[in-house]
Amino acid sequence: MSTNEQLFERAQKVIPGGVNSPVRAFRAVGGTPRFIARAEGAYVVDAEGKRYVDYIGSWGPMILGHGHPAVLEAVLKAARDGFSFGAPTEREIDLAEEIIRHVPSVEQVRLVSSGTEACMSAIRLARAATGRSRLIKFEGCYHGHADALLVKAGSGLATFGHPTSAGVPAEVVQHTTVLDYNDIEQLEQAFATQGSELACVIIEPIAGNMNFVRSSVAFMKRLRELCHQHGALLIMDEVMTGFRVALGGAQSLYAQQIPGFAPDISVFGKVIGGGMPLAAFGASRRIMAQLAPLGPAYQAGTLSGNPVATACGLATLHEISRPGFHAALGARTREVMAALKSEADAAAIPLTVDSEGGLFGFFFADRLPHDYTTAVAVDKERFNRFFHAMLDGGVYLAPALYEAGFVSAAHGPAEIEHTRLAARAAFSALNA
Repeated sequence: MSTNEQLFERAQKVIPGGVNSPVRAFRAVGGTPRFIARAEGAYVVDAEGKRYVDYIGSWGPMILGHGHPAVLEAVLKAARDGFSFGAPTEREIDLAEEIIRHVPSVEQVRLVSSGTEACMSAIRLARAATGRSRLIKFEGCYHGHADALLVKAGSGLATFGHPTSAGVPAEVVQHTTVLDYNDIEQLEQAFATQGSELACVIIEPIAGNMNFVRSSVAFMKRLRELCHQHGALLIMDEVMTGFRVALGGAQSLYAQQIPGFAPDISVFGKVIGGGMPLAAFGASRRIMAQLAPLGPAYQAGTLSGNPVATACGLATLHEISRPGFHAALGARTREVMAALKSEADAAAIPLTVDSEGGLFGFFFADRLPHDYTTAVAVDKERFNRFFHAMLDGGVYLAPALYEAGFVSAAHGPAEIEHTRLAARAAFSALNA
C-alpha cells in the first residue's frame, strides 16, 4: 500500500470522507488523493516525494506560486509579532486601502475569513440596504456553502429553489430564485415578475465551478440595467476572479466594454489572502453604513482581519501590483492552453480552451459551454482518464471536471513544456 493510500485510510477513520473539503477526495475522478507534504514555486510534492506541476494553486490564492520570498518574509515577521489579537491593527487598514485603490466600485470593505462568509454577509447587507428578501442566483455559480445558496432550480422559468443539501430546510431557500446563466430572456421575465421583491442578484462573472464559463457582455450589461431599474443590488462574486483575471478584477474587464459598469457590492477572497484564510466584501460608504456597529445588519468574526493573514495578503497584492504582472500572467496561461490545444488537435481529440489572466478552463467538447447545462454535457469519462494520465505524468490538475484551473507567476517555460509533453502522452493514451 502506498503512503498516500495509507494516509487516506487513516484519514477516513477520523474525518468524513477522509477530507476537509469534498472535492479533495477524488470521488469525481476515482483513485486516491495525493497528500501534499510541501510546495515551492510552481510545484507541489506529495507524501511519497513525487513532484507535480501545480495547476490548482490552493484553488486560486497562490498567484505568485508557493513560498514567494517577499510573502514568506512578511508572514514570518507578522507571526513573530503575534498570531491574533482580537483588536484592530494598522495592517487591516493597509489591506483595505490596497483593495479599494484597485477597485473603483468599492469605497469601504469589511474583512472576513472565507469566501462563504463574505458572500453570506454581502447578501445580508443587500437585504438590509433594500428592505427586501428575494435574491437571484444562477445555476452552476458557487457562492460558498451558506444555506440560502445551496439551492437548485426546478423545471420552468424562475422556479423557486429547492435545497440541494441535506440539512437545509425548504423555508431557508424559499426566497432564492435560480436562473440559467447567460439567458437574457429568462432574466428579463424574472425581473418582470419578481423585480419589486428582489434585494439582490449574485453572480460569478466567470463561473469557475462549472469549469470556466464566461458571462457574456450582453448578459452582464442587461443584468446591470435591470438591477438599476428595479432597485435590486448587483453583487459580483469575485472570490475566484478578483485580482486574478486582472488587477481590478473581472468587473474592470466588463467596465472596458460596458460604459459606466460597476457592481453595487463586490466579494473577494483567495488572492487577497495569498494562501491564508482571508476574504472581504465591499461597496459604497452608503451601503456599507448598514453594517454594525454603524447600522442594523450584524456581522462579526473573531479572526476577521487576522494579523498574519493580512500580512500575507498585503505582500501578495504589492507583488501583483507591479507593472506588467497580469499581462505576463495572462500570456503564460494562454501558452498552457495553447499547449493542451495543439496536442489534442494532433491526437484528433476535440478540445476547447479558454482563459483570462491566471484562470483557465478546458473542455472535451467541440465548442465552449455557455451555461451549466452545456458545461455538464461534455465528456466526463474522457476527462477522468486524462486527469489520471496527467497526474501520472507529474501534472496536478483539479480532480473534477467542473473546476477551473490556475496558473501562477512561478510557471515558466520549463513547466509549460513539462505540461505539453505530459499532455501528449495523455492524449495518446486516450486514443489507445
